[in-house]
Amino acid sequence: MARPAASAESNDAQSESRRKYDPEQTKRNILEVATAEFSAMGLAGARVDQIAERTHTTKRMLYYYFGSKEGLYEAVLDKVYADIRALEQDLHIDELDPEEGLKRLVEFTFDYHDRHRDFVRLVTIENIHGAKYLERLKTFRSRNASVIRTIEDLLARGVSTGAFRDDIDPIDLHLLISSMCFHRVSNRHTFGAAFGRDPSHPRLRARHREMVVDAVVRFARKAG
Repeated sequence: MARPAASAESNDAQSESRRKYDPEQTKRNILEVATAEFSAMGLAGARVDQIAERTHTTKRMLYYYFGSKEGLYEAVLDKVYADIRALEQDLHIDELDPEEGLKRLVEFTFDYHDRHRDFVRLVTIENIHGAKYLERLKTFRSRNASVIRTIEDLLARGVSTGAFRDDIDPIDLHLLISSMCFHRVSNRHTFGAAFGRDPSHPRLRARHREMVVDAVVRFARKAG
């Protein structure tokens, strides 16, 4: 009579294991670890074995979910861009005064780049690849259009109130904001070697944040 009890316990354990297994959480864990691995080592240097070990899974499972190492890299790129675009929408810029909304967008962009060094490194790495892998992502352009629509709305509202110039291209303004926020993180090592000053040092952070916000707002503001 002991065998059925043991069998029942085994079945219960298996059922409990299945209940605890969450494939979506597994994929999220893989993407989190893969983000760190690809940003540190690049596509060529990253090791799938290392990602599998750190996520307590197997290479077979990684390939089951993402197809290949390149597929996992593309999924990482898709996620990091989706994350920043989603957080931008959470700012509800459209509910703010145009100039205040522009300040908020610049502050967010500055803070995001400052805190998410993996994102900056991944963008740099993908530029080395000529955006080859980003261009494979079907939703990449449409997803990134959201930030341009936000800026278009900001500019239109600012022009209508007389706060902003009427000759600013929204993509150009996005480029201006991104470049100043991105450069101080992506080029901090070479900049530090050249001038003996690390732009990402905490002592300089507040000053640079204020400087970038002020520069962008002054650029957008209508003269007079």
